[in-house]
Amino acid sequence: MVNLTFPDGSVREYDDGVSGVDVAQGISKSLAKKAVAMKLNGELADLADPIAADAKIEIVTRTDDDALELIRHDAAHVMAEAVQELFPGTQVTIGPVITDGFYYDFARDEPFTTEELELIEKKMAEIIDRNAPFTKEVWSRDVAKKYFSDKGESYKVELVDAIPEGEDLKIYRQGDWLDLCRGPHMVSTGHIGKAFKLMKVAGAYWRGDSNNAMLSRIYGTAWASEKDLKAHLTRLEEAEKRDHRKLGREMDLFHFQEEAPGSVFWHDKGWTLFQSLITYMRRRQKSWDYHEVNSPDMMERTLWEQSGHWEKFGENMFTTQTPDERIFCCKPMNCPGHVQIFKNGLKSYRDLPLKIAEFGKVHRYEPSGALHGMMRVRHFTQDDAHVFCAEDQITQVCVDLHEQIMSIYHDFGFTDIRVKFSDRPEKRVGSDAVWDAAENALKTAIDAAGQEWTLNPGEGAFYGPKLEYVLRDAIGRDWQCGTVQVDLNLPGRLGAFYIDTDGNKVHPVMIHRALFGSLERFTGILIEHYAGHFPLWLAPLQVVVATITSEADDYARDVARKLTAAGLNVETDLRNEKINYKVREHSLAKVPALLVCGKKEADERSVSIRRLGSKHQTSMSLDDAIASLVDEAIAPDLRRAMEAAKAEAAE
Repeated sequence: MVNLTFPDGSVREYDDGVSGVDVAQGISKSLAKKAVAMKLNGELADLADPIAADAKIEIVTRTDDDALELIRHDAAHVMAEAVQELFPGTQVTIGPVITDGFYYDFARDEPFTTEELELIEKKMAEIIDRNAPFTKEVWSRDVAKKYFSDKGESYKVELVDAIPEGEDLKIYRQGDWLDLCRGPHMVSTGHIGKAFKLMKVAGAYWRGDSNNAMLSRIYGTAWASEKDLKAHLTRLEEAEKRDHRKLGREMDLFHFQEEAPGSVFWHDKGWTLFQSLITYMRRRQKSWDYHEVNSPDMMERTLWEQSGHWEKFGENMFTTQTPDERIFCCKPMNCPGHVQIFKNGLKSYRDLPLKIAEFGKVHRYEPSGALHGMMRVRHFTQDDAHVFCAEDQITQVCVDLHEQIMSIYHDFGFTDIRVKFSDRPEKRVGSDAVWDAAENALKTAIDAAGQEWTLNPGEGAFYGPKLEYVLRDAIGRDWQCGTVQVDLNLPGRLGAFYIDTDGNKVHPVMIHRALFGSLERFTGILIEHYAGHFPLWLAPLQVVVATITSEADDYARDVARKLTAAGLNVETDLRNEKINYKVREHSLAKVPALLVCGKKEADERSVSIRRLGSKHQTSMSLDDAIASLVDEAIAPDLRRAMEAAKAEAAE
């Protein structure tokens, strides 16, 4: 007998080998009809699988969140069947579920074209209408190799060879078609539904190795309902409009070129925006008692070997050898340099927590195919900091960091923020006991902060567990930005210590912290979040003063001087062009405020203000306009400080 525990906590006893189908039918016929899979101890499984041991069980219906992954997985299999029906001789390779969809790689003499996608979609709909059941079989290695070899599926033969000895070799059928697959699947193809779309075709090397054959990849998306599919496609359209690379050109912020792959060429307006982020963060960090430092961009390989980076991260590091045969590495991280600064001079418990911050340029090799504008680069700037503290200070330090991070993201317009806890990865340094202590300390801290979190298993840094802060932007996309990591390994590896209350040398705890993360990436996220329409305090160019007639040129220059003197970023547009042309041009460049000056405004010492996104304009005196714009351009942290000072003065 087996005991199954249900989500409501109730426990029922069943015969050994009972299936999920049997369990669902025993609860109700309606549940059995809706069920598509089950979860055993939190893991998705085929509904028809026998249950051989006590477990926590949950019946999954098609409308459950857990079913979405299965819908996409099944859709990938149906797409593969459709391709082989339409194009005999095409080999099927691999087809995983990815964010928002799936893909399959095919070996075919001619790559697929976008025109063929509609044909494949129609065939997929036919297969779904057949409602063929998914059935699982376990084959021996020899039988599987012979089957796929006889069919000319050489890539499947290679996949069979890659499966470890002793591991089950699973085959899933849907009608007459089958594939090698770990599973699980829903009960039949009909449960996929018609809320799917094939998105694009691309080339992909077999196993991601450029030395291997080029395959043809088809990307698709699938959702539980037509409404969800339509919403997703609308988000994609909106994302295309907001693409930071497109807006970066229109706003004249930056560019990329092949001579420096993965590196940003900042233009003056873009650099102004970038520096405003640093200025903001520098103010916040100073108020939190951080000491800003700067460490060398290049250090000898021996230091990176000692820290563990060379072993765990070496393949992603840029290196150079000098004429005296010393090997140096461009730093991929700032932490070893900060440890050297901590070690310079004797530290005691009275100095802790000691907070060291740096806007450090780091260098990490990313494959050319992975580069994506400012979202994935090879050279970027981190708002990096390390807090050296005693073990009994970990909780308070991390609670403070959490509050600071949340405050910063709210200032930049992000209100939907998720936190993930990433525990130990397979490639790591330090003993399990040290990792246990670090993970427990970080969990205690985030719980003490009252923050809900989800587990992101195996995704910690190689030296310690971390909290990942995920921002949801204006169109519902998630971006992982800030991190907090508790490190009980690196200070000891690099010989850092402080003198405790008993006069002993003790290795400090090192808490790694990045709030923006990569400033380049955060800039790209901001551009897309705001669609280039920045709040005035953040806009790199805040005001353009444009003339209607040349008679107002001198007045426009005077207006610009006064705005500049008040601290605003201003340009003038005195060209002999129609005002509507100027308005369109500056709107495309996402200038928040356009001050229009004609002879009337010059005579009255006034301006007409047209705001980005509005077809209306407001007339007001020059002094009132300057005062209004200056007030609007105050950064959120400075506004809070001003309000606090006023409140204190009023008491």
